[in-house]
This record gives sequence, C-alpha cells and structure tokens, in this order.
Amino acid sequence: MAPVLELADVTVRRGTNVLLDEVGWTVEEGQRWVVLGPNGAGKTTMLQIAATQMHPTSGTATVLEEVLGAVDVFELRHRIGYTSAAVADRVPRGERVLDVVLTASYGVVGRWREEYEEFDESRADLLLQLMGADGLRDRTFGTLSEGERKRVLIARALMTDPELLLLDEPAAGLDLGGREDLVGNLGKLARDPDAPVLVLVSHHVEEIPPGFTHVLMLRGGTVTAQGPIESTLTAQNLAITFQMPLILEKRDGRYAARRSTT
Repeated sequence: MAPVLELADVTVRRGTNVLLDEVGWTVEEGQRWVVLGPNGAGKTTMLQIAATQMHPTSGTATVLEEVLGAVDVFELRHRIGYTSAAVADRVPRGERVLDVVLTASYGVVGRWREEYEEFDESRADLLLQLMGADGLRDRTFGTLSEGERKRVLIARALMTDPELLLLDEPAAGLDLGGREDLVGNLGKLARDPDAPVLVLVSHHVEEIPPGFTHVLMLRGGTVTAQGPIESTLTAQNLAITFQMPLILEKRDGRYAARRSTT
C-alpha cells in the first residue's frame, strides 16, 4: 500500500531563510503522528505542505499518491482535513456552528447560497457530537470559548470524510480543562480504526493524546528524531530537540516533561 504522505529531501526557502532543510518523512495508513519542536522549528511549514497549502522549494512531496506540482491541489484538498489558527480567523463570527461544519462540504467559510441535504446536517450533527460539541450547534461561532471553537473546527475538518487529518496546535491557547477535554476527544478519535490518518503539531508532550503511534521532532528545519513513539519519544531526543536537559515521564498513556536540575 502506498504511503499517505511522503516527503523526500524537502527544502523550503524564503529569501535567505531555510524553513525546512532536506526533510524526509513517510506516513503510512493507520498511523497517528505527533510533530514536536520549539518555535521556529518548521512544524507549521511542514504541515502546510502536507495540506497542499505550500509547495517545497526543492525535493518531492507526495500527498495521497499525488505529487505536488503535478496535480490540481483544489481537487486534492477535499480529501484532506486541516485545522489551524488561520482557518479559525477566516470563519465569520456570526456564523451558526452547524453551518461552520456544513460549509466544509463546499470548501468555503461563511454560508451563502449552497444547498444541503438532510444527510449533510445529520453528518454535521454526528461530528459535533463526536467532538463533544453537540450542544453548540445553534450558537454563533463568535460566542464560543477558545476550547469550543477548537472542537467545532475539528468537526468541520472531518466533514468531508478525509483520508488525512492535519491538526496544527489544536490545544494552543486553551486552559487546563479545555486542553484535557480536547486531548480526551482526540484520543477517542486516534483509537477509532475508521478514523483518518492523523498528524498533530504541538510544542508540548502533555498534549499528545493516548493512541498516537509515531513522533517526529524538528529543530531549525531539520529532523532530529522520528519513529514509533514508544522508542523515539525519549528524554534524550527531547533534550536534543529543545536544547536543554529534560526529564520525561509517562503515566496512564500520557506524557509529561520538565527540566532536569541535575
């Protein structure tokens, strides 16, 4: 079976800045990846390539068996679910939550003259329920808390039944309760065998949901470690990635990291 996502020697330059430097990465069917690294590591750039929002300067990016630069990305994007702060900023604050999810079917934000069938509304309701947001369907997006917005946007990203789901820092800006609710819902999604391939970007190991299978670490646009999470997510690899001595602990399927004082 062909990889869902494959980057081969991918480099991204902006002027004299190198955002990604000859990155190689392969994501297979059924895997759940977390991408970790400090600010400026290249995590969001890599996710934008996976989401077909950006092309590499050099190297080859293959998404769902299509090579970027040799395919109409607008035909490809409906097969990819993508959430980010940029997507959230585009949603009209007066939009009803149900419509925020529904409009993903047309790849738009802000309902206009599109027509939806009863099946579409039923699917949107089911996805809101899956993300613990079913009580929000008739609220407007602008009245939601940050955590509620994140759950609604993940439901929206799932609306087209994507083969690949990309989540760029979904827990950013959440308080402890909001983070734990979100991590719990993502853990349920990760353990669902019918869920799409998942890639989650984060700065924090505490945000890794149970059920994630692989990890990739970046620093300065370069991969510092990648592989199965059980063998790759180590204190040593984290220390290299974040450039400080760290202690890593795991309990009940969750990780925690803190600076070592020794």
